[in-house]
Amino acid sequence: MESARSQPQAAPGALAAFARFVLCGGGVGLASSLAVAALASWVPWVLANALITVVSTLLATELHARFTFGAGGRATWRQHTQSAGSAAAAYALTCGAMLVLHQLVAAPGALLEQVVYLSASALAGVARFAVLRLVVFARNRSRAAATVRAAHPVRATPADPASLCQAA
Repeated sequence: MESARSQPQAAPGALAAFARFVLCGGGVGLASSLAVAALASWVPWVLANALITVVSTLLATELHARFTFGAGGRATWRQHTQSAGSAAAAYALTCGAMLVLHQLVAAPGALLEQVVYLSASALAGVARFAVLRLVVFARNRSRAAATVRAAHPVRATPADPASLCQAA
């Protein structure tokens, strides 16, 4: 008898995937926010954000491949590269938001910086979800669905003889 673990599972629906994305990406994002603030006390903020963005993108891509989008394993190099592109856009958005903040407020406090950074990160996160779901992990979703369909084919039922007579 085949165990449930060995049967391929279909990718989660959009709502479930978004909830998982928020859980994984949000968790990594919150940890990144604290790490950027801590590292920025030793190096320039832009460098701290770049370093933390690279590490958090690698971690989040693995989490999204394994858990969020049901890819069924580790992320491929292609997926890491595509995810890095969306992370680069997120990096530009967070840097831009922080530069605007520092233009508007001469000496913003840590709380205001966190609010601006997390708000920009949330906006970038919604865009990244769409890119990851529709582009980066889309092939794996269609492969997983095809595997499920192949494992559980829909059987055609024989035609009703009465309906054949009516059609003629």
